[in-house]
Amino acid sequence: METQTVLAGQVEAAAKAAGLVVVSSAAGSDFSGNGTTRFTLGLAKNPAKTQLLELSEAFDFSQPELLSEVQVYLAEAARRLENPRPDCYLTLHGLPLSFGKFAWPFHQSTSGADTSLVHGEIRLETGEESVLHAKIAASMTVTFREVVAASEQPFAEAFIYNAVRKTMDQGQLELVKSGNRQPVPVTTRYYSAKHKTFSFNDTTEAQRQAFLAAKTYWLSGVLGAGAPVWLLDPRDAQYLNASLAELRKSVEALVAQGAIRLAADAEFAVPTEALMSQKEQYDAEVAQALTFIKPTFNEEMRGGHTNM
Repeated sequence: METQTVLAGQVEAAAKAAGLVVVSSAAGSDFSGNGTTRFTLGLAKNPAKTQLLELSEAFDFSQPELLSEVQVYLAEAARRLENPRPDCYLTLHGLPLSFGKFAWPFHQSTSGADTSLVHGEIRLETGEESVLHAKIAASMTVTFREVVAASEQPFAEAFIYNAVRKTMDQGQLELVKSGNRQPVPVTTRYYSAKHKTFSFNDTTEAQRQAFLAAKTYWLSGVLGAGAPVWLLDPRDAQYLNASLAELRKSVEALVAQGAIRLAADAEFAVPTEALMSQKEQYDAEVAQALTFIKPTFNEEMRGGHTNM
């Protein structure tokens, strides 16, 4: 009870500094049955916009290096909560996905492997009814674990979500109607020890413009009823191996092209009619991406076209 009280006080203070409020908290448990505390955080100016933060009940982030990372995480979460769909992200192939049901913190593999796992789920979000989804088992190697300050949500959520997107980009995740958990390996190939930064996709200016245009189309125009979407999200910058300055340059180019309009907060934008008129193109990109990630090997075996 004492550790829970300490954690609650730490979360409340850090949330307040980030412009958030603790709407509620409840006891939970992780994959192994250890106690957790599930905090529902809301925007101070709009408590109806919420996000779940789940931490080990004995976790103490009062140390300066831990506190600073939690503060950055919560500050970014507050900005992301201003999106119409804070749970949604775009892949480089143009797939709009929602991320949910992630069970924090990491737990040790039960198969004997020296890895830490976190389970979650992604779903295809195109504004139409869809059952396509993927259950995720993201595994962090023991070597990679050494570069992470703590195996808790604020320290890992960004690179786990980006590893999921990267794995999807590589055609190694399939969106299905039902199925078992699919692996997402998170290794040191996603981390530069020299620069102490995560690395996922090398992108050009043209690719970043296309990504941000598609993000505005889907997350604002289609899923967000035209509400502004945050285009300078550090999580996207990490995914695209770009700086925020580079993303800002791409945003300015899209404004000049007449594809997006900046909101009152210039880090947010909405699509123009010209961008929304490209529905056929964006639907085709989704169809192409779904074809790309669909395995063909099993289909060939079912058709009797391969030797066993």
